[in-house]
Amino acid sequence: MSTQYDVVVIGGGPAGTAVASGLKAKGKNVLIVESDLWGGTCPNRGCDPKKILLSAVEAKVAAQNLQHAGLTGVPDVDWPALMAHKRGYTDKINDGTLAGLKGQAIDTLHGEAFFQADGQLTVDGTVIATNDVVIATGQRPAILPVTGHEYFKTSTDFLDLDTMPKRVTFVGGGYVGFELATIANAAGADVHLIHHNDRLLKEFDQTMVQALMANLTDAGVQFDLNQDLQSITQEADGLHLKTATGFELVTDLVICSAGRVPNDDHLGLAHVGVQFGRHGIAVNDHLQTANPHIYAVGDVSDTPIPKLTPVAGFEARYVVGQLTQPGAPIDYPVIPTQVYAAPKLSQVGLSAAEAAAQPDRYVVNDLDMTKWFTYYRFNTKQALAKVVVDQTTGQVVGATVLSDLADEMINYLTLLIEQRLTTADLQRLVLAYPTPASDLQYLY
Repeated sequence: MSTQYDVVVIGGGPAGTAVASGLKAKGKNVLIVESDLWGGTCPNRGCDPKKILLSAVEAKVAAQNLQHAGLTGVPDVDWPALMAHKRGYTDKINDGTLAGLKGQAIDTLHGEAFFQADGQLTVDGTVIATNDVVIATGQRPAILPVTGHEYFKTSTDFLDLDTMPKRVTFVGGGYVGFELATIANAAGADVHLIHHNDRLLKEFDQTMVQALMANLTDAGVQFDLNQDLQSITQEADGLHLKTATGFELVTDLVICSAGRVPNDDHLGLAHVGVQFGRHGIAVNDHLQTANPHIYAVGDVSDTPIPKLTPVAGFEARYVVGQLTQPGAPIDYPVIPTQVYAAPKLSQVGLSAAEAAAQPDRYVVNDLDMTKWFTYYRFNTKQALAKVVVDQTTGQVVGATVLSDLADEMINYLTLLIEQRLTTADLQRLVLAYPTPASDLQYLY
């Protein structure tokens, strides 16, 4: 194996592998380095396994909604069988990703990359020289520094549980807390979600968040708000959680779901003039760090863009272009974000709150779709939407959706926004009926 490369990619997840593959196809001599599982967080211990586990939740909710409306009996979640189904997918990711890289004749190394000097790094002692480096090391779950923090487990642990404990508590009301609480609750656990204030999922429309919380509360999730966790202790009857207000809870498993932190603190970045902090590696609008030969993409970069797998892929393709034919600054499309709870919560573009600040320009259509045919036929409990329309153009510029089909609807809405379609444009299309897509014309 050569020790001199055109480009070294650090991180074998979705961003890193896309960079390596793209550069190899352009004729670059590339090395990709991974210190953990090939394939990265998303397929191994993130979005993909989570969605597999959620499939059982979706089926159970659908059956619950149709009780006395066509179905009799609600299925139980068989956790060991569901986990085996998940592992049937995830167990193949590491070896499959590595085989795919080798099949493209991309050099690979497994180990910890560390910058020694400009153009030089080591991987567990092996010295590597390179012209350029792309850092794509992602993020890891944050652990709150409370007394007894060693008792915390993370989303990684939850997504690989052999059995579901009777009592499960999540600390932190972000995406991960809501999504995993939804799964644990459907699997039969007694679920609590503790949050330090009363503003959960702060990036989302708070009216919709409150509606989601009401749905989850009805399903059995207990929200313990304005509780700042202080300590975790192991006692005979379980883990005791205590907060600053004196609130106490006993549980069998406590998951820290208080966000994620970038994997940027073990690379020796100070040796090569790269700035980094709690939000990630600082980059410019070309995804370059302060060192022009080092780029950062995906979750590890400090950008104002949601940290999502398709965003990582978009940035990866951009950096491949920059390293082969440099051009204009990166220009992001509109990006939808999603909470895979029950129901699902999705958002894209301009928020209703932002639109309300400019009432002369924007109108917000606040829609209760629960009785629309699309949702009536499933006997859906609740389906809501807020759609922001630019009054000067008649185009949708933002939307928030809460429903069992929100993940499908938000993609349609993203396309409407990106393609700048008006109601008239949409009515020139003939879409299959009755489907969620045929509802789009009624959202404007």
